[in-house]
Amino acid sequence: GNGYYESDKAECVYSTSDYSDMVYLRSLSFNKVMHTQFNSTVGKFVGYTEEGVKYAENFNKNQAILQQLKAEVDTFCRHNAQIWDSAVRDKA
Repeated sequence: GNGYYESDKAECVYSTSDYSDMVYLRSLSFNKVMHTQFNSTVGKFVGYTEEGVKYAENFNKNQAILQQLKAEVDTFCRHNAQIWDSAVRDKA
């Protein structure tokens, strides 16, 4: 490759058992530096670098993307957390 490394990471962060504080984070990084992140609590993308701010502005103009990512809190995060937590409980 040309040494450039683009990564896209999705994560769900929560501390309560009812998932009421569930946050969905989607981080876009370039060469291991996070430049843009979607945060479901904020409901939009935030840029962390000069380039990232431009990415964020473009993404935030797209309501379809924002709606889809906001929905991930339920369809991806809560859904997987329930499966994961019940699997953990079954082993206990």
